[in-house]
Amino acid sequence: MVSPANIFCPFCKEEQKRSPLPDAEFARAFVPVRNRVPFGGVPEQCRFTKDGQRCVRPRHCKELCATHYTKWKTHTTRNAAGRWEDTAVPYTDVPVCPAPACPLPGLYGRGLCRHHAQRFREHRRTHPDADVAPWAAQQPPYLASHQFSLLPLPELLRWEVLYGLQQVDPWLRIFEPPQVRRMVRDLAKTGTLIGDITDQQMCPRSTVAVLRMLGRVRTAVQAGHAQYTGTAPAQDDVLDLRALGQRSRTPAGIRHPKTVDLRTIRQPWLRGLLRTWTVQQRPDADAFGRTLRGVELASRALASRPGTDDPAGLRYDDVTAVVEAFRTALKLDGEPAGWNYRMSIASHFFALIDYGRRSGTAGTLSAAFVRDPALHRIPEQETNEDEIGKAIPEPVIRQLDAHLDLLGLGRARGQRSLAADDLQLMYRTLYILLKDTGRRPLEVCSLPRDCLETRNDQISLVWNNHKARRHRRRLPITTPTAHAIRTWQERREQLHPSLPPAGADYLFPALTHLSTRPYLHTSYLSETLRHWVDSIPHLHAEGTDAQGNTLPFDRTLIYAYAFRHSYAQRHADAGTPLDVLRELMDHKSVSTTQRYYTVSLKRKRDAVTKLAAHVVDNHGCPRPSSEAAYELRSVAVPYGGCTEPSNVKAAGGSCPIRFQCAGCGFYRPDPSYLPAIEQHINELRADRETAQAMDAAEFVISAFTAQITAFEQVTDRMRRRLAALPATERQEIEEASTILRKARAGNTHALLPLTVVSRTDPA
Repeated sequence: MVSPANIFCPFCKEEQKRSPLPDAEFARAFVPVRNRVPFGGVPEQCRFTKDGQRCVRPRHCKELCATHYTKWKTHTTRNAAGRWEDTAVPYTDVPVCPAPACPLPGLYGRGLCRHHAQRFREHRRTHPDADVAPWAAQQPPYLASHQFSLLPLPELLRWEVLYGLQQVDPWLRIFEPPQVRRMVRDLAKTGTLIGDITDQQMCPRSTVAVLRMLGRVRTAVQAGHAQYTGTAPAQDDVLDLRALGQRSRTPAGIRHPKTVDLRTIRQPWLRGLLRTWTVQQRPDADAFGRTLRGVELASRALASRPGTDDPAGLRYDDVTAVVEAFRTALKLDGEPAGWNYRMSIASHFFALIDYGRRSGTAGTLSAAFVRDPALHRIPEQETNEDEIGKAIPEPVIRQLDAHLDLLGLGRARGQRSLAADDLQLMYRTLYILLKDTGRRPLEVCSLPRDCLETRNDQISLVWNNHKARRHRRRLPITTPTAHAIRTWQERREQLHPSLPPAGADYLFPALTHLSTRPYLHTSYLSETLRHWVDSIPHLHAEGTDAQGNTLPFDRTLIYAYAFRHSYAQRHADAGTPLDVLRELMDHKSVSTTQRYYTVSLKRKRDAVTKLAAHVVDNHGCPRPSSEAAYELRSVAVPYGGCTEPSNVKAAGGSCPIRFQCAGCGFYRPDPSYLPAIEQHINELRADRETAQAMDAAEFVISAFTAQITAFEQVTDRMRRRLAALPATERQEIEEASTILRKARAGNTHALLPLTVVSRTDPA
């Protein structure tokens, strides 16, 4: 037996302590030499042979059975004359231990096996006149550490416990025979599990673990008895979820509480509908929990209205009251519930109503009790712009990369299934995929086993978009990311025989056969990431406090899905076009992609404050401005700001000199426009070369040259001014420039709230 806290049995553990090899290398190289027959194995025969007849009894010591070894030892120690073999005879039978169902041979005192012979000697100390036969008939058989026996129990109780254990087994992640053995010992004087006495009264001296096992067994037995006698849960207002076979989608199994009291639902028809749906449909824990929450809110809303106990008397206004209760729903801790949760409980409640009508369970329900899809809606709450941006900053990600050796250590999920090195490699690969690909946690955990595809020297990741139901998608990835995947694939092939067969098609298979999904559950990844982040000694945020000290980063902002936002922001900062980023994120709408990296108002205001002091004119001379004036110019032109009144009034769409910014006195660029200006300079140079090749007029070429010179003058002076600043201030300006560039790329400029008066307007 291997202890859950170790990866070696006691024999191998002792050898491992003496070995200088690490655990993983020792496990691969060490081959144990067994000097004992394992329990249930076939032992070798005694080597004593006489007249062609060999003794059939199992070996005990010196390759002899226990009887022949005793004769040999006696003859040797007494120095008796002759040979001991002359008086010995080979045995042709193996006596059976008189204890019922005992698998060991009765080769010791009074015909007992070694185990029962020792027990009987202890018994004789307090009962000197005890006889072997009646004592042995009451003894349980010898049990190995992985076995238990129900023989000591009365016949009726024996069948009840056996049935209960059969029903309980699917509920347990680990079945512990030692707890069952102790439970059998404590139940020896009990007649039946069907009764009103508590578990503590039934087994007053049992441990907490034994009482937990007993409670599960009694739950299953009482549910089976109720079903047999016609009092099944369908007639009971207190539902036992385990008796209904309910399991959660999470690896932890069913959630608490295990029983649900439906008497809190005030309307009998609604209570009966929920009870019937639960018994007949057997929903999982998540669906049942949301439906129950919706029914509780609806019951509370209907209770304040007259006539709602009769389903035939319900009206359209009652539906409105129920929907209003969903709109203002609170969490169990009193905090406002999120929009997704309120939408979910509303959908589950009305799905229950539809089930009642289809199945006939709520046949008398009024036809007016119907949700109006246009009016009975839960409006999506407005996003707080100051809280936008869930991306983990790149400096924090670099700190996480520096502590990658801690990932998978400590309280990592899966320690009972994989060795420490394999566990670290698996979670390191998962982290790299989250960070480098930007896929959702479920999409990473459910990657197919062969998820790499190479076409024209380009490596792509093959993945499934479960949310939008688009499968076999392809994402270009870098060579280091592909190398990390291949490293885990090679190790996964070596681990394949020891992993559950249900996950054979997945890169990260389930680690236990009790898992509700064939691939690694996302909760394993989330919990391990949380323990890893908490174990890192220091994580510094961007910026410093008033004394110049680094600020600690809020570790709660680091979770699996946040790396998807970081992936989008990383590409947006690098200047990836919005339509390309939409394809990389696999979004249908550009607006969805923009929400992943939109700059918050607070960050944008901070960036404007920093850059407003570094605005220049078309000659590169400083022209600092206020934050309000900067915002007015930010809607004007793509290569900088503009203060020309008519152009500002038209939101940058009415330039009097056709956007020739380099020669305009109202042109006001700042360092955030440097990349755009340099790109425009390159375009102007290309256009000038084209004009020269076309033998264009001299004034055309001169105009291109003048614009290039003017823009170069602006960029040169801005760069010289930036170079003269301290390094910390220069870094702040670069970060502020990145924020504003991202804001301009992610948002479309709306027209200013001004009335545009045309020249032909008589006013």
